[in-house]
Amino acid sequence: MACVLLFSRLHPFSHRLTRTSICLLSLFISYLCYCALFPADTIMHKPGDPTPSCQRVLADGAKRRIQKTPSCVLPLDARPINVEVSRLKSDQRPPSILHIDTPSPPMGNLKFGNKKLPNAIIVGVKKGGTRAVLEFIRIHPDVRAAGTETHFFDRNYDRGLEWYRKGYELCLLVWIYRIAIYQSSPNNKKRMFTLCFHLSFRGLMPRTLESQITMEKTPSYFVTKETPHRISVMSRNTKLIVVVRNPVTRAISDYTQTLTKSPDLPSFQDLAFRNQSLGIVDTSWNAIRIGLYALHLENWLRYFPLAQIHFVSGERLITDPAGELARVQDFLGLKRIVTDKHFYFNRTKGFPCLKKPESSGSPRCLGKSKGRTHVQIDRDAIEQLRDFYRPYNIKFYEMVGHDFKWE
Repeated sequence: MACVLLFSRLHPFSHRLTRTSICLLSLFISYLCYCALFPADTIMHKPGDPTPSCQRVLADGAKRRIQKTPSCVLPLDARPINVEVSRLKSDQRPPSILHIDTPSPPMGNLKFGNKKLPNAIIVGVKKGGTRAVLEFIRIHPDVRAAGTETHFFDRNYDRGLEWYRKGYELCLLVWIYRIAIYQSSPNNKKRMFTLCFHLSFRGLMPRTLESQITMEKTPSYFVTKETPHRISVMSRNTKLIVVVRNPVTRAISDYTQTLTKSPDLPSFQDLAFRNQSLGIVDTSWNAIRIGLYALHLENWLRYFPLAQIHFVSGERLITDPAGELARVQDFLGLKRIVTDKHFYFNRTKGFPCLKKPESSGSPRCLGKSKGRTHVQIDRDAIEQLRDFYRPYNIKFYEMVGHDFKWE
């Protein structure tokens, strides 16, 4: 039926078809044949194969990168908090939680695995070391992870859990149809392909066996107000991992990354302070707000017990990656397979790289952006930020029962 509809619409415009359009149409027909012969539910990558990656959504420019307090972010008071974390009122929890289980796979899928909702999620924080934790833990044979940030619980929640688990593969027809009909410019084609790629593959969970853990990571979850409740609706048993880092160096790293994409940004001091001479910090700037860990954690503790949240030290992840990964494996209930023999410290990047213990090949390091040199910030500004974060850091230490020694 799809082919009939496509050809009926193409006929009046047949004189406008080009070789490219015909090739794309042929590709689509081949795709339909492939789907008919090899249904998606019967094909699986082996556990060791790389998971499919998706294209990142392009940013809207420097204005969005330095936005002040987006509506989806938890509203925060700039003053230190005094919360009692050992007791949470019963009315702070959702009245009822709907548990949605992944449908049982057909018998033919038992040896291949099936797509499941995640058992564990790395929820934050941005520029804390989340990519490193994901890449390091996915070495474990009992872990399968989504290859990119899905942003399901903060941007795509209205698509539903079925989209989150499986994704859709329908926009190839739309893309070919529009290219064939309208013959849009190369720039429009690129934007259209980006949109279709996003709709088709973002949100796909990898296939996992019953003995394996499904994971994903999206650092913005930790600072998004609605996310804790939404994850608890999916499953109260979800294990959460938060990679934290000294909030001052984290903010500088965040700014450095944004500056590489938008060189015309205001200075770090202009964004971080409302009045630097008075030491008034601008908490509406996201790079500053993310580092208020105690305030964000309070929101999560309304829906999840502290025992279900594991905190990874971003600093120790660099100096002792094997030790941090050992604790992550313990938290996930996994055998300690990822050990110090899997790591090699790259002195040039100042960051650990992965290596196969049985291989003599060169270690595999993370992307070029990892370990980049930070922008130089005035020492007075750094001291002012340390003073600002100190009460929040101390409260965070008390909440999690661990001193990260950022003072």
